[in-house]
Formats: sequence, structure tokens, C-alpha cells
Amino acid sequence: MAHGDDGYTPALAAAAQHAQAWLDSLSHRPVGPSLHASELAAVFGGPLPPAGMPADEVVNFLANAAGPGLMAMPSGRFFGWVIGGTLPAALASDWLVSAWDQNAGLRYATPATAAIEEAAGQWVLELLGLPSTADVGFVTGATMANFTGMAAARRRLLADAGWDLDRDGLFGAPRIRCFVGRERHDTVDLGLRYLGLGQPTQVPADGQGRLVPAALEAALAAGTGPALVCLQAGNLHSGAFDPFTEAIAVARKHGAWVHVDGAFGLWAAAAPELRHLMRGCEEADSWGTDAHKTLNVPYDCGIAIVRDPSALRAAMGLHASYLVHDAEGPGDPFEKVPELSRRARGVPVWAALKSLGRDGVAAQVGGLASAATAIAQGMAALDGVEVLNDVGYTQVCLAFGDDDTTRAVTARIIEEGRVWMSGSRWRDRDILRVSVSNWHTSDDEVAIAVDAVRSALAAVRNS
Repeated sequence: MAHGDDGYTPALAAAAQHAQAWLDSLSHRPVGPSLHASELAAVFGGPLPPAGMPADEVVNFLANAAGPGLMAMPSGRFFGWVIGGTLPAALASDWLVSAWDQNAGLRYATPATAAIEEAAGQWVLELLGLPSTADVGFVTGATMANFTGMAAARRRLLADAGWDLDRDGLFGAPRIRCFVGRERHDTVDLGLRYLGLGQPTQVPADGQGRLVPAALEAALAAGTGPALVCLQAGNLHSGAFDPFTEAIAVARKHGAWVHVDGAFGLWAAAAPELRHLMRGCEEADSWGTDAHKTLNVPYDCGIAIVRDPSALRAAMGLHASYLVHDAEGPGDPFEKVPELSRRARGVPVWAALKSLGRDGVAAQVGGLASAATAIAQGMAALDGVEVLNDVGYTQVCLAFGDDDTTRAVTARIIEEGRVWMSGSRWRDRDILRVSVSNWHTSDDEVAIAVDAVRSALAAVRNS
């Protein structure tokens, strides 16, 4: 194909047109998809054609055929799971990341993306009140952020116990005792499983899901040897934060490494009115978060933060003769994450922070919490609706009497499509979870959410 006729211009123009149409539809389209994956399989599948299709036609076909199967997750009316939206600067910069097509593993080879990610990392540390000398790595999501922090913990704890993990592996190594709150997120257990550390010891939690420090003390005192304590910033259901000051003091007494799973909650430190929730968290050894959930950058972008760079780089780094290192820099990006080849996923973080500034981040995080409070207040005023958690951050848990009614109301809300709220089970009750994670959620969306629940409850009662 001749230069200047490479297909990019019509393909990118088509993509931009369809992307804008999709974004414009979010304010009014039903939130849920209208077709199931099994119905779409025939559209996208079948035998691979012998002849190809021009790039712009591929884009047109893709966008038109996918439309009925898309969930309006970027909408301010989406309250399912813990899924954020995407800020304009972050979205546009993510397009540039794809166009630039940089393998962001080596500082020497891709100096621009390395410098951007380093700046983004320093801004994150500054916003969250974490040590300025900590290492920051950009991974796929909160699961891998937790994995990365705990991998650094594994290596350091075993080295301190006199075990060479790199040489001898895990077989025969001193057992690392792992302690988690009873209401931690299951991805913490998944990370421990990936690391071969086995099933953790569950520490009792209070009525809002916060780990009980006295119970942690008793659990740690019941044995000896290397220990890893995983705390939580933002309970999946209640939004509650573990008592970091007390729990970390207990962990320190027993020589334990402390990792904090802050998938969506770590960002509370950026808002002055919410900063108290994170008090003492800066004393931990590692932290994991997801920039998509609260900062609102595109998937995939988790952030792994480790106080001791040497521990992280010993766990994640490698040496190979063909890799060209930048001797003047602070190390290569690949030394801080599980991947060698990856996209420059820290660039949209930089763009989001640059577009918002410190005050904008504070307003965004605080706004999410304020919207959750407003939703809880609106729901509590409805007859027959129980708000089950203390709403101090971005999560609201609702019940409608018995489990059958709660499940029926949840199904009705999803069927109606004005909003999306996901069901769950918390403290032996079926619940409806409302997670406020999108910068688009305004007073209008709050009012729609409350009205959608009122309407669904009335329909279930009258059925």
C-alpha cells in the first residue's frame, strides 16, 4: 500500500464518529444491553472470511453490530459493582497511547512515556499522602496492584528469614502467615493464591466490615514467623475503612509487612473532608488501587505502590543482555510491574491529574461521596427501604424487607433500564448495592436513581 494511502485516516475518522455517537447516547439510552453474548456470537463469529475488509468498514461493522450488546457503564446512571467512567483528557490521551504504540517497559527506549509515568506516579503519591520515595508501577487493575505489593512483601519477608526465594523457590521455605479481615475483597485471596501463599487467616470484623485490631493482635500472637497483614481502604459493601493507625501498630509489633487494598478507597486521601478515613494508612508498606474506579481513567490501569523500591524491584525485575538500560534514571518501568511488554497505561493517569489539578481531584472524589450520601438519604425516605450501612464514602447497601422482595426489586430495576444497580449478599441478607464511581453522576442522576427504586418497589408490591 502506498504511503499516504495506509487506511488510517478513514478508519480513525470512523472510530471518532462512532465514539462520539456512543458518548452522546449515554444520557438517554437504557443502561443495560439489549442482546446477550450468545445472540451476538453469530454476528461476530463464524468461519474467518478468505478476503479481508477495508479498515473503515471493519470499524463501522464493529460499532454498529456491538451497539446492542454494550452496557452503558460510562453513564452517570450506572451504579453497578465499582466501575468508574472516563474523563475527557484521560480518554483522548488513551487514544494517543494506542497511536504512539510504545512498549513502555524501558526508560531508554521510550523516554517520553517513562517521564510521563514518573510524573504521574509522583503526583499520585503527593495526592494520597504516601512516601515520596516509594516506587509506583502501573499494572492492569487492582487485582494485579495487590499481587505486586504482596509479591514485594513475599520476597522481603523470606529474605529477612534467611531464605533465597530466587534460588530455592517456595518449596521448603518458611511459611508466611497471612492475615486478612473477614470482609476483605476476594481478589486479595486471589493474589495470595497466585503467589503460592495459601489460604489466609481471617480476622473478625465489626458491623461495617472493619477489621478489629484486638482480634488481629490475638491472631498474630498465636504463632511465630514471617507475617503479612492485608488491610482495606473501602469495604466493597459498606465503603468502610479499616482502623489503620491501630491495626498497623499491631502489625509492627509483630514485624509484619502491611499491604493495603485500596481499589477505590485510597483516593479518599485526596479530598480534605474524607482524609480522616485514611488516617494512619501512610504507615503501611505497600498499597494497591485502581485509577479507573475513582479517578476515572480508561481500563486498564491499576497502581501498585511500594514503600521500599528495592523490595519491589527485587520481586519484579530481571536482567537480560539485550535490554538497554538508562543509567541516569531511577530504574526501568518493567522493574516495578509483572510485565515486560505493556502499553503506557500511566499516561491517562497523568492526563487526568493534569486536567483536574489537586482541587479538581478533591472535588471529584468528594462529589462521589456526596452523591452517595444524597442517594442514601433519598432511599431512606422511601417507605419500606432500609439503608444497611453507615454511608461515609461511595457505597450504599439497600434492602426491601425480605430477600425475595429485594431480589425482585433488583431484577425490576435492571429490567426497566433507567439505572443499573447490582445485587449482592452482605451479612446474611440479599441486598441492592449502589456504587457511586462516575464523575458524570450529578443531582439529576441521583434523583433518577431514587425514583427508579421507588418505581421498582411499587411495581413489585403491586404484582
